[in-house]
Amino acid sequence: MSNRLVLAYSGGLDTSVAIQWLAENKGYEVVACAIDIGQAAPGEMDRVRQRGLDCGAVESVVIDAKNEFADDFVGPAIAANALYMGKYPLVSALSRPLITRHLVRVAGDTGATAIGHGCTGKGNDQVRFEVTAMAIAPDLTVEAPIREWGLSRDAAIEWANERGIPIPVKKATPYSIDENLWGRTAECGILEDPWESPPEEVFERSAPLGRAPDDVEELTLTFDRGRPVAVDGRELDLAALVTEVDRRAGAHGVGRIDMLEDRLVGIKSREIYECPGAVTILNAHRDLEDLCLEQELAQEKRGLEGRYAQLIYNGLWFTPLKRALDAFIDTSQVYVDGDVRMALYKGSAWVAGRRSSQGLYEHDLATYDASDQFDHTQSEGFVKLWGLPTKVWARRQGNL
Repeated sequence: MSNRLVLAYSGGLDTSVAIQWLAENKGYEVVACAIDIGQAAPGEMDRVRQRGLDCGAVESVVIDAKNEFADDFVGPAIAANALYMGKYPLVSALSRPLITRHLVRVAGDTGATAIGHGCTGKGNDQVRFEVTAMAIAPDLTVEAPIREWGLSRDAAIEWANERGIPIPVKKATPYSIDENLWGRTAECGILEDPWESPPEEVFERSAPLGRAPDDVEELTLTFDRGRPVAVDGRELDLAALVTEVDRRAGAHGVGRIDMLEDRLVGIKSREIYECPGAVTILNAHRDLEDLCLEQELAQEKRGLEGRYAQLIYNGLWFTPLKRALDAFIDTSQVYVDGDVRMALYKGSAWVAGRRSSQGLYEHDLATYDASDQFDHTQSEGFVKLWGLPTKVWARRQGNL
């Protein structure tokens, strides 16, 4: 019987040491599986593939899933205005169901009986990987070597150095980084002190405000059925569009998020995120919805957006409730078409203008000038009927 395992491999500290640990302690032949979702510079994924072999994997594969990630995961998150705790664009949480889906597929292709991840016992990602696996491959074994092992990052570095395992981290800068085209996350080291400001070395995708341009830059995002399809009139696939907006917004210092986050396991953690493209696109989409959605639909959708984000954060992507909410959100986006002009300047991305052929704003109803078509004479009866329950209550019980 095969004792082969497919490991979600990032090339970082935890998964690099996990390859050897799984071989020594569990007897697994490890297939290192790295998923390219926009986290690496050109050529870097080739180095990650080789690092997996150097760390002891019997096979190392890299899968280009940038477009799949954008279309199947980022796109729905945009439509839902998905922000956990109203701040976090779910950079890591969105990627885990996709990665798990590929682990399961590669396990089938290579005859593996298990998959594995490099998550600790206090993180959210262990839940996302394992619950996703339960949903799509309930009979597959899932190993969590770092959680089982329980070593600190410093101890893991020492363990790797003793065995000559190549790792891309030093004790002087022990940040744990996760990145994809939707954003970048950083934790550990000095970042674990909520009082300390993040060192500038933590950031890579956003300029410090002191070096950001002194002039406002504008870009126009075009949306079709709630999804961005063009920048400044140039049509792009979603992955390329996010990358373009991320680059331009990041140059202005947009998208830095420093938050105390409520983790799924019940603790608070200090998290640093860089999401220039996500922040800009979500601001634009939310504003376009204000123009295009009927008010009852808009109100109901706003009430569900936080719940939707929480499902993703909690690892419940492949669940009945998530599927039902997707159907609601897809319906809500049918008429969210148009252009949004975004201004970028010194860490901010704000809406400078918006237009839509499906927009529900009517100038002749909203204006106070001579072209006003609103029938003011109907308002007196409306106000009396609207306030009637309050008036009756005040007469009978209105002692405040």
